[in-house]
Amino acid sequence: MSFDSSKNYSDLEVYELVEKCQLDDKQALEELLRRHEKIIYSTLYHLDPKREDIADLVQEVLVKVAKNVKKIRNPKTFKYWLNQIIMNLFYDELRKKTRKIQTISMDTAFVNKLEDEIPQGFDVEDMAKKPHEEILGGELDEIIKKGIDELPEQFRIVTVLRELQGLSYEEIAQLTGTNIGTVKSRLARARAKLQEIIKPYLS
Repeated sequence: MSFDSSKNYSDLEVYELVEKCQLDDKQALEELLRRHEKIIYSTLYHLDPKREDIADLVQEVLVKVAKNVKKIRNPKTFKYWLNQIIMNLFYDELRKKTRKIQTISMDTAFVNKLEDEIPQGFDVEDMAKKPHEEILGGELDEIIKKGIDELPEQFRIVTVLRELQGLSYEEIAQLTGTNIGTVKSRLARARAKLQEIIKPYLS
């Protein structure tokens, strides 16, 4: 492995940080955990919005990452590996609550980026948004987030993994123990529901 020594840790790609972590670089590990802490929190929150101990679960995930990062065979698969940890913890917590997931059957990316969660198709051509557009965008973000939180559990899980985390259908199917057709069906119905929720705000 070779690294560009002129790069700051904040400039490194995730896979580069992982490679450095596997060489016992503590600064790289700190940067990797710092960069993903909010992502982990957001994912866990949307998976189960009613939980009150999400901060504790985030710390649990971070500890698992720190302890097991050397086990990643391909550093470029870090995102999928991280989501395996998150989903395993999520399902463990579900089993503890002995709560069954509703079996309802909902495609397409609706929210692409986890950090800013901008809905597709709502970017104005002029990147300098007017004040009322800023307000509308903020309101839509909150409405979309709330809508995701209110989806039935199976729909919410695939929506979070696809729309917020950007995982492929294949990856989601593996994480949830379903097939690609089921994933697409649930995502399609989830998106339809979200479109119903935001429709009044787009007229």
